[in-house]
Amino acid sequence: MVTTKIFDKLKSLQEVLVKKYELEKKFDEAPKQLSSQDELLERMKKEFIDKNTEYEAVKMKVNQLRNDLDEAVKSRESGEKGMDNITTHREYEALDRQIAEAEIREKDIRKDLQKEEKSLADLNDSLKQYEAMIKSQEAELNVGRASLDKELAEYKTELAGLQKKENKISTNIDQEVLFKFQRIIQRNTEGIVAVRNGVCMGCHMILPSQFANEVHKGESILFCPYCSRILFYEEAAEDEQESFFKLEDAGSLVDLDDDIDDEVEDDDEKDEVLPDDDEPLDDAEDDDDDEAEQS
Repeated sequence: MVTTKIFDKLKSLQEVLVKKYELEKKFDEAPKQLSSQDELLERMKKEFIDKNTEYEAVKMKVNQLRNDLDEAVKSRESGEKGMDNITTHREYEALDRQIAEAEIREKDIRKDLQKEEKSLADLNDSLKQYEAMIKSQEAELNVGRASLDKELAEYKTELAGLQKKENKISTNIDQEVLFKFQRIIQRNTEGIVAVRNGVCMGCHMILPSQFANEVHKGESILFCPYCSRILFYEEAAEDEQESFFKLEDAGSLVDLDDDIDDEVEDDDEKDEVLPDDDEPLDDAEDDDDDEAEQS
């Protein structure tokens, strides 16, 4: 048959296409392996920037508190020195008030400064941790990218070899058939299947008898009407043939009618024949009734 060579080509092409599509899928999905690491790195960098902004704000606040503390200390010391030169009670009260206010302000500033300096130290430690994690993540990502580049290069080489095989095998195959065949394999990984006992081995649906006969002839490329796969005829094994229903073993409808008629006749005969014990039983019952009336 003319189509036998085409079927053999399609079977060989199927093996190539399955490997090719699997590699293309791996090639497309491989970069996604690093996407989570990229996202983690970007998130770390953003958090580092936010922390650094917070750090700079606290640092400015600490510097301002230090300046305020210096002014409060100077104000207190100025008042204390002025005590040596006072001449009136009014001057004393003014300096005493200045010293007292400066001490209160100094105390409050020192308390706030201590709190902010602790926050600044904590933020500084946090920034150092982020820097270390970012460096580690970048190093890990670089290793992953190098490995990915190597993996993709291997995929490209293998895909190029498979493409050459595909081009060589697909020579002289009708382009429309080839296009449909490629589409089928992309969906099902199996584009050409056998027909045994009138059943498509791809979707296991029973084919119309006339269509199955056309597949058996093998004079043209035929597609399964249910799963769209290309079909070729294959002789079924003996155990598969025996498992199918045989009409010659079932008998005819006439034989079935005869059996039913025989069963009906047997039932009628059983209804007509009465058991021998019934008549004496009836006579005995009548005698009993007569004796009861006389008494």
